[in-house]
Amino acid sequence: MWKQWITAIRATVVLSLLTGLLYPALVTGLARVLFPRQAGGSLITVNGKVAGSELIGQKFTRQEYFRGRPSAAGDGYDAANSGGSNLGPTSRKLIERVQADAAAFRRENPDFHGPIPADLLTASASGLDPHISPASAEAQAARVARARRAPEEQVRRLIAARTEGRQLGFLGEPRVNVLLLNMDLDRAWPANRPR
Repeated sequence: MWKQWITAIRATVVLSLLTGLLYPALVTGLARVLFPRQAGGSLITVNGKVAGSELIGQKFTRQEYFRGRPSAAGDGYDAANSGGSNLGPTSRKLIERVQADAAAFRRENPDFHGPIPADLLTASASGLDPHISPASAEAQAARVARARRAPEEQVRRLIAARTEGRQLGFLGEPRVNVLLLNMDLDRAWPANRPR
């Protein structure tokens, strides 16, 4: 019996070292060598300061910035609390939040008269989605242009330039990275106050 225990303990120690330490260290090391930017979190720096990550959404509240999807992650875009709200389509709380968000969107974007794109009212599964659909960006273009005192057509050109296509030509949907688009706006028409 002791022989079986010793064998089990040895196997546990060896496998723990291999799969818990050596393999993760090897994969992390290879990622840092082969894909250093991605392994570092795809961080974006502006004037030597980290402005954010291409992979994690941020909360933008000022009128001169495009807004991303609603976030159910902690206090909004909290990577430590990533996750959806788990509210179903019959949830009164979800219905009330969507109605409140739709009313707020209509107040803030009075020039937009079409149906509000769904991704401006629904959170992603992670709550950290950095992208919105091109339709969502277009729906906010008039507000952003007015707040920046910029020609709306030029703001729409920035949206078109920042629109990413489907991966490999057929995976996913076209999308716009909100942080990168807002940084493009800051370069074209600077806004000096905090977000």
